[in-house]
Amino acid sequence: MNASKSPSLLVTGGSGHLGRRVVELLLDSRAGHVITTTRHPEKIGDLAARGAEIRRIDFDDDLETVTEAFTGAGRMLLVSTDALDRPGRRYEQHQKAINAAVRAGLRHIVYTSLTHPEPGSPVLIAPDHHQTELALEASGLGVTFLRNNLYTDLLLMSLPRAVASGHLVAAAGAGGAAYVTRDDCARAAAAALTSDFAGHRKLDVTGPEVVTYAELADLAGQLTARPVSYVAVDPEKLRAGMVEAGMPRPVADLWVSFDVGMAQGLFAPAARTVAELTGHEPTSVKEFLNLHRAALMVE
Repeated sequence: MNASKSPSLLVTGGSGHLGRRVVELLLDSRAGHVITTTRHPEKIGDLAARGAEIRRIDFDDDLETVTEAFTGAGRMLLVSTDALDRPGRRYEQHQKAINAAVRAGLRHIVYTSLTHPEPGSPVLIAPDHHQTELALEASGLGVTFLRNNLYTDLLLMSLPRAVASGHLVAAAGAGGAAYVTRDDCARAAAAALTSDFAGHRKLDVTGPEVVTYAELADLAGQLTARPVSYVAVDPEKLRAGMVEAGMPRPVADLWVSFDVGMAQGLFAPAARTVAELTGHEPTSVKEFLNLHRAALMVE
């Protein structure tokens, strides 16, 4: 791999939903030389055709290989990996990426973290993010933590069933989330990556307002002209129902932990980060669901 003459922008996970979108935005804005790493180069040949440099890498590879993949970059977006098969594996991958970034001479890392990842969070993926943040703080590099809230996009997995049954079942009590679209997260990440900020900052990336499950039920009913009511249950009952419906227990545990965190206020409040970084207001839950109204009507 040849390093470019001037430091490049590097995005990890270029074949994933978020990483791909960030690369597209960088190419659209002619941000300079863009490198993206991925385990699946064959999936992003179109990005290569547009000018992105594709480097195959797996964060389970040895440190020397990962370091080589990062060589020539000045600023990097580290997209948190999806390695959730065993506790700690994702953090191990992140730590290796951070070590490689230091060895490769990068100056700044933008990291996609989670809102309120501090110790004590019931959200099962919070420890990985907290440990990664600590490792980044100790790296000596400039760091931007983008603490992303829950994706609005994920509502398209739960709301169609709620519309069909008339019941939105959850365990968040009266709590809510400042849902943010994946596209707004990508725009915020691209803006942070291309900025000249060189220090340390922690930014909550959210939608414009906190939305509760009761409000989601009302919105789904309005958009589909079907009655939908919020049914609040305790976490154990929600978990049992998910498992009975065929969801693997570890996946059910994760989803339930999001609701428990929501009940504790860990996905609030809303912040101005998206507008401040991009110059555009974030998409509201109502706007997003209205754009995807047809998806809510699947029987």
